[in-house]
Amino acid sequence: MRRFLRRGDVRLGLLIILLVTIAVVIYARSDGLEFSPQLTNGISPGFYKVEEFIDGDTISVNMDGRTEIIRMIGVDTPETHRPDTPVQCYGVAAADYTKRLIGDHSVRLEADPLNTNRDRYERLLRYIYLPDGTLVESKLIAEGYGFAYTSFPMVKAIEFKALEETAKQGGKGLWSACQVTTLPNGIRQTNSAN
Repeated sequence: MRRFLRRGDVRLGLLIILLVTIAVVIYARSDGLEFSPQLTNGISPGFYKVEEFIDGDTISVNMDGRTEIIRMIGVDTPETHRPDTPVQCYGVAAADYTKRLIGDHSVRLEADPLNTNRDRYERLLRYIYLPDGTLVESKLIAEGYGFAYTSFPMVKAIEFKALEETAKQGGKGLWSACQVTTLPNGIRQTNSAN
């Protein structure tokens, strides 16, 4: 006697296969499997000399003789250079803090496997580490110099949100010095510095 699978059994089997496939892809894109940075993002691993501090969440580095603008992943500091936008409360303080924190050090750049390589302005999106392993974005958020910017997929989203909540509860930095508003698109900003 032939045994036939019921329609529900087939659907369940396909669902299990789909879920296993998704789990394998997520595992492969996380730290579970090692990818060559050359293959994943075209940027050689290593330390790079900072050429310019553009603002609190953006720097430029020298990469093998060419200048690359680096936008930090997961943090948004108050604006200092956006056209048609006044300098925001704590923007200059955030830029100064980033400059003091990094100083003359070269920095290690790390892509996020869940995020894109570049933003709409063609800036490289990277986590920025100091030689001692300090993650610059974490320090900016924990000390109240910037917001956790988790509108896009990223590995460190939960960590950054927790750091922000602690800074907010502790009244650190912009959380006590500025008026924070949330725009309809979810972006947070501080009042004008003037």
